[in-house]
Amino acid sequence: MPGQRSRRAGQGGGRGADASAAGGAGRRKRKAPKARRKKALMWTGGVTAFVVVAAGVGAYILYERFNGNISTIDIGDAGNKDVLSEGPMNILIIGTDKRTGKGNEGYGDKGSEGHADTNILFHVSEDRTNATALSIPRDLMTDIPDCETKQPDGSTKTIPGTPGVRFNVSLGQEGRNPGCTMQTVEAITGIKPDHFMMVDFNAVKELTTAVGGVKVCMAKPVDDPKSHLKLPAGESVVAGEDALALLRTRHSFGNESDLDRIKVQQQFLGSMIREMKSSDTLTNPTKLFKLADAATNALTVDQGIGSAKKLMTLAQEIGKVDTKNITFVTLPVIDNPAETVKATVVPHPTQAEQLFAMMRSDTSLTEVKQKEKAAKSAQAALLKGPKAAPADVRVDVLNGGEISGAAGATVTWLQNQQGVLKSTNKANAPEKIGKTTLEYAPNQADQARALAEMMGLPAAAMKPGSSDAGELEAMVLTLGADFKGAGIPITGPAKAPEGIEKASADKAVCAK
Repeated sequence: MPGQRSRRAGQGGGRGADASAAGGAGRRKRKAPKARRKKALMWTGGVTAFVVVAAGVGAYILYERFNGNISTIDIGDAGNKDVLSEGPMNILIIGTDKRTGKGNEGYGDKGSEGHADTNILFHVSEDRTNATALSIPRDLMTDIPDCETKQPDGSTKTIPGTPGVRFNVSLGQEGRNPGCTMQTVEAITGIKPDHFMMVDFNAVKELTTAVGGVKVCMAKPVDDPKSHLKLPAGESVVAGEDALALLRTRHSFGNESDLDRIKVQQQFLGSMIREMKSSDTLTNPTKLFKLADAATNALTVDQGIGSAKKLMTLAQEIGKVDTKNITFVTLPVIDNPAETVKATVVPHPTQAEQLFAMMRSDTSLTEVKQKEKAAKSAQAALLKGPKAAPADVRVDVLNGGEISGAAGATVTWLQNQQGVLKSTNKANAPEKIGKTTLEYAPNQADQARALAEMMGLPAAAMKPGSSDAGELEAMVLTLGADFKGAGIPITGPAKAPEGIEKASADKAVCAK
């Protein structure tokens, strides 16, 4: 993949004096003194595995105890207040470089309040059959938007956005909380996270120990003096300090870049998920209890999922996904063209948006070909039948997307380029929508087919009614976030980018 030349050590981006202002007071639920060892910010490994496997833990959850383990942060309107959302679910899993816990002084940056060091957007399909885990590099250059944060006195403070900085400073820097990271993810991908989860360095140690170790495979021997990691070639079982060292090191793999470290993290997480869903784990009450206790001890989440019961509800949904249908992929990037010494990356000019579009259309990397084939078949069926002449098509156009003036531009295009003179600009829709829709009556089906062909509407956009319309009644076309401009076809499921590297959670891979 382009953009994978070695990054210079120490190019952390924003990991300096400003981080001391990050604070955190008033952003989490106060608990008993024992909770001091797990203050708010975190590491990724255990949480991904926990939410995927936790359905099997349910019978052993002691809600009162586990409720006391969980920390929460109020992120206002950044996420979803409900545990479950209709349609797909998106969970942002965040790991930070804060030196939390005994023995972790050698990791991360001294004095840091914790930046977004490791980030995975976990997208679960609407039908719960598949999931895509998108890793976002910490060194991705992006614009961080303005974000609102809750203060200790209950008031709200808006933290100004910052253009052209590393993604990792979307958390911690200037007092930004996980809601700011969620909004940054949405700005980059067009996908709004419903919830976030954060865990600390100790999560990897405790969870790998609780599960009895995680099997990993090295393509060559590893002897890293910086992380003190020593592993032979072939398979090994790691837990505790060795597991954390494996996930933190980057000097033993590939070209020593953060992008290569992400690959190792993905391979480790896949192995950990397989171990946690194994029959040996799921049928062992003692191991399950230790696992659930360790996971909830490490968790910091938003208030929408801030209890053991809510987490279990969420986990039971995610637990429906078969391991073979969980795909890990990294946001496609290239080297930052503004730099002479290549230390940061930017989104790939074509592949990144293609991958985002695929996720927005709820198309899994494990089944994209099948969905593309089904979409073509559905499209053919949609257009089968008589079509009205353009002059007979009557439609009201509303803008529920992100492009200002889209309804007016579409009407102009329909009238001047397509001959649909009975089209009317109805300005903005009552609310924003993700996907374009066309509502029509049974006796307007010929008009709907004609407009669908002009607009390149997918079959999923068609919303037939149950009763006929009056002679002068118009169809209703509401443009969504998938609308890219007048005359640009709105296609069905997005095509997966060519050449992107991906890994399935059910397959073991040796780290190189």
